[in-house]
Amino acid sequence: MNIDKVIAGQKELGFIKIEGTDVELPITVVVGHEEGKTLLITGGVHSAEYVGIQAAIELAQEIRPEQIKGRVIIAPLLNVTGFAHRTMSLVYEDQKNLNREFPGNMEGTLTDKIAATVVKELHNRADYYIDLHCGDGYETLTPYVYYPGMAADEVVEKSLEMAKCVNAPYRVKSGVASGGSYNYAGSCGIPSILLERGQYGIWEEQEVVEDKEDVYRIMNMLGISNLDTAEYSAEQREVVDVRYPQVPISGCWYPIYIVGDTFKDGDLLGTIKDYFGKTLYEFYADMDGVLLYQVASLTVIKGGSLVAYGRVEKERDR
Repeated sequence: MNIDKVIAGQKELGFIKIEGTDVELPITVVVGHEEGKTLLITGGVHSAEYVGIQAAIELAQEIRPEQIKGRVIIAPLLNVTGFAHRTMSLVYEDQKNLNREFPGNMEGTLTDKIAATVVKELHNRADYYIDLHCGDGYETLTPYVYYPGMAADEVVEKSLEMAKCVNAPYRVKSGVASGGSYNYAGSCGIPSILLERGQYGIWEEQEVVEDKEDVYRIMNMLGISNLDTAEYSAEQREVVDVRYPQVPISGCWYPIYIVGDTFKDGDLLGTIKDYFGKTLYEFYADMDGVLLYQVASLTVIKGGSLVAYGRVEKERDR
């Protein structure tokens, strides 16, 4: 599909081919009657994060040319082979995490090629970017939103405006400029966010509705649309000093808190035990904080993710 050949007032569905492979990414392009900016929406960077995938599918069905000014490009499923094989987190063929490989490399394996193609065909056409995620099959999380911090000041500020449109209690400023799709886009001058909502590798209709409402609210703020959107009153707080500790030893995981809970410095967050119930590792918080996500499965694997938590910023800290 040639994205640039979709003319004003048209909506087209098609595929982008990953060169050197038989893999194709589904995309929908919607072009309004008036010229304007281009918004990119992606889902399925992780193939079992179904809330974001389904929300992107429905957005592609719902958005019409007469509703928008400019162009909306929707790619609901970037890790298409992982989805087809029902894997979690990783691209099926090379077992790489697509969210660690941007900007990619056309000389690399399939994951690298997908990332490079997304940058070339999608990022390079976008003025703004929304990447939809949720908790994978082994993850539980509270809704929150990331925005890039390693970018030009004006990009960070516009990304923050986008993040504040999201109906989620927490937001996090990223401290890296590559690896993730939205991080890299931000470092290249594209205001971007990554939205987290949903968990356990399942999707529920209400979560999909909330994702779509967030996207429509952002579109209105950006001047791309003027749609009716649901109001929300949730206070959004910045979470700083975010920790992403890895699993130090494989075993059985017994968390103490549930996502969204707050805790104190020194509190026990969970314990890893062996198959006989012997304690192998106790994980303690190193500051007061809020739990954003954690592994929900009984099994944890050495070197894998365990939890994410950070300190809720107070107004006087700013």
